[in-house]
Amino acid sequence: MKVLVTGGAGFIGSYVTEELIAQNHEVAVIDNLSTGKMSQVPKSAVFYKGDIRKKEIEKFFADFQPDCVIHLAAQVSVAKSLQAPLNDSEVNIIGTINVLEACVKYHVKKIVFASTAALYGNPGYLPLDEDHQMKPISFYGLSKKHAEAYIRMFSRLHGITYTILRYANVYGMRQDSNGEAGVVSIFIDNFLNNQPLTILGDGNQTRDFIFVKDVARANVIALTNGDNEIINIGTQKETSVQNILNELNEITGRDIVPVFLEERPDDIKNSCLANEKAKTVLGWEPSYSFADGLNMTIRYCEQEMLIQS
Repeated sequence: MKVLVTGGAGFIGSYVTEELIAQNHEVAVIDNLSTGKMSQVPKSAVFYKGDIRKKEIEKFFADFQPDCVIHLAAQVSVAKSLQAPLNDSEVNIIGTINVLEACVKYHVKKIVFASTAALYGNPGYLPLDEDHQMKPISFYGLSKKHAEAYIRMFSRLHGITYTILRYANVYGMRQDSNGEAGVVSIFIDNFLNNQPLTILGDGNQTRDFIFVKDVARANVIALTNGDNEIINIGTQKETSVQNILNELNEITGRDIVPVFLEERPDDIKNSCLANEKAKTVLGWEPSYSFADGLNMTIRYCEQEMLIQS
């Protein structure tokens, strides 16, 4: 199958691209390299440098003629979305519309879309299932909610098949602690550079942390499963911020004591995604425990530090 990956030079996208190639798909990547890295694009993938907000991406569709598209290119920072909502909407909504129009024009059979748990907002219950109300508390979550709506509308009007994957908190190798950083990458970076670790609040706030390789596998499975479905991709397990620190100390044999600061009043206290639908409809479930994924990520970061030193 010929698969076009938007954002394929990025953290998640590069693993999706590698998984596609491992499954013998023919792959092309569109990325503007604003956060992605050319070094993360496999040599066997066709690469197009371009911005999904611009109509120029149509020439890449015309050249490659993909069967399916995995749409990962996005503005993914909650903090940046609050600071610059216009840019967030341009990338996540206008960019998605551009991709959808190109899919229709070049007869793409299916689009797999990277969405987020952020569109649920404050949970009314846990674990959050796909039927939970959507009341995002950030522009990032709001933009993804609207992007999903455009995908469903394009499907109704033009017959394009989709699978929408709502990710929990993705972590793993290649995550930039200065870019689309989650707490795991920030903690590891500070940990390995002997910098203080800061925890906002008491450290008991929880998230559902999903390893990047599990997310990549879900995207590839979605090419042939879960047609016209919205599916959570998570572990259905809560992990506290304090537990991340405990795991880091155990893996490295250290005893780092964090600095506790006042919590942000608008932060969601607890989050966890139900994954029963992913198991039954998509035929996917996570393969990596949090401890295993964290261990692999730390070892990768240690090797990167040795290479750079």
